Amino acid sequence: MPEPSDQDSAASAAGAPADTSALGPLRAPVFRMLWFTWLAANTTMWMNDVAAAWLMTSLAPSPLWVALVQSASTLPVFLLGLPSGALADILDRRRYFMVTQFWVAGIASVLCIAVLLGWMNAPLLLALTFANGVGLAMRWPVFAAIIPEVVPRPQLPQALALNGVAMNGSRIIGPLVAGAIIAAAGSAWVFVLNAVLSLVAGFVIMRWRREHRIDPLGRERLGSAMRVGVQFVRQSARMRAILLRISLFFLHSTALLALLPLVARALPGGAAGTFTVLLASMGAGAILAALLMPRIRKLMALQRLVLTGTAMQAACAVATAYAPSVGMAVPAMFLSGMAWITVANSLTVAAQMALPDWVRARGMSIYQMALMGATALGAALWGQLATWTSIHHSLAVSAASGVVLMALVQWRVADRGTEEDLTPAHVFQVPQIPVPPGAGRIQIWIEYRIDPARAADFAALMQESRRSRLRQGALDWQLLHDLSEPGRYVEQITDESWTEHLRRFDRVTAADAQLRDRRLSFHLPQEPPRVTRFRVER
Repeated sequence: MPEPSDQDSAASAAGAPADTSALGPLRAPVFRMLWFTWLAANTTMWMNDVAAAWLMTSLAPSPLWVALVQSASTLPVFLLGLPSGALADILDRRRYFMVTQFWVAGIASVLCIAVLLGWMNAPLLLALTFANGVGLAMRWPVFAAIIPEVVPRPQLPQALALNGVAMNGSRIIGPLVAGAIIAAAGSAWVFVLNAVLSLVAGFVIMRWRREHRIDPLGRERLGSAMRVGVQFVRQSARMRAILLRISLFFLHSTALLALLPLVARALPGGAAGTFTVLLASMGAGAILAALLMPRIRKLMALQRLVLTGTAMQAACAVATAYAPSVGMAVPAMFLSGMAWITVANSLTVAAQMALPDWVRARGMSIYQMALMGATALGAALWGQLATWTSIHHSLAVSAASGVVLMALVQWRVADRGTEEDLTPAHVFQVPQIPVPPGAGRIQIWIEYRIDPARAADFAALMQESRRSRLRQGALDWQLLHDLSEPGRYVEQITDESWTEHLRRFDRVTAADAQLRDRRLSFHLPQEPPRVTRFRVER
């Protein structure tokens, strides 16, 4: 079978109109290969989490220790997400993704050896779970950045929904396989299978012929790339609103997953199989909702969809906590899975649409940091509350507070769902000035002459310009007003270096070009605004 390539995907995208059905993206060979790889990668993740959580109930059955397994799994994404996202935007994404799979395989091997030799204890299990989470932190941003490369934009919501299918299909497959192996042979062999699947996924990615485009300006420095990523998100009102919503949702919804092993034990006849059945029910509900997402999105706007999903997930968490039998808990978990994927997928699509390609991995890594940081904090918080009170009270408090806070955010923090045109637009002329490398900071002055009667409107527009320049990576921005000439304004922009100044020309989008036209509409002279560039002498 020939190896999939970017050219295959591009050709299929350029041929017929994009198939916007739920399964349309799977027609592209590269996406299909990546999807099955992602399914295998997430299957190993769930197998590891199930085996670790169940092993912890034997090593240290305290609710706090059991909940800390999920914290240890997700905390690395919060700590390492931004460096990982920056590296995914700088390095060859194929090779980087491949290395993450080999890392996970190595950690799984160490886990297996520790269990077989009887060295395992609760602190060591948390440490190795944390190390496995490092692999998750490394691979998620690069995968999130790759998907928009291989599917056309109209198919992006369906592609992300299919990723949710893979994630939740693995939520069924992983726990079922892990539960069967634990019952038949023990936890160690779960980690053996994890290592094998991760190695296979790594070698499949190795065969992918992706063309890595080398930036003629050279690689960005890691520190600078991280700064620009954070700066973009800070200056994007849309991303800030999305991050707040996803953090709140996962802070509260994680209570159910973190305490599920103990909920399963408390049910009549509760055992490893009960835990597996509950997880599989949640995964099945999520898969159904993911396949129905094109229809669901047509029924409700984003804000209403998020609030409705949050309320439904909270109600299902309470129903599961107080269910008198497994038969009652299973449908509650099924509906919880539907609500969970609806909220998560809706906010993930919104985040992808709010990011241009050049900063996509960094933006999605910050999104994942917010999600996983909230998950890690929530698992520890609700685990501690369950220790002080009870599992039922902890889940009830998390459900009630989650709905109230999300409703408050929906009311107070506006997200009108407006999408900017982030298509690259090479409309600005790149300056041809010989500047020696390492020359230091650059200051740019752009001089406007406007009608003083329109000063208030111009100042308001220039605040949009400020956000645009800072999103592109400028270090600083100021608007200077000439006191002796009321109609003369100077836009002052500071760049880290001449190279970083040139990078901003590659980051201009169609929305930035439209903003430029709006600025020029205030400029009175026939000739364009005067642009002067200075080098800051050391």
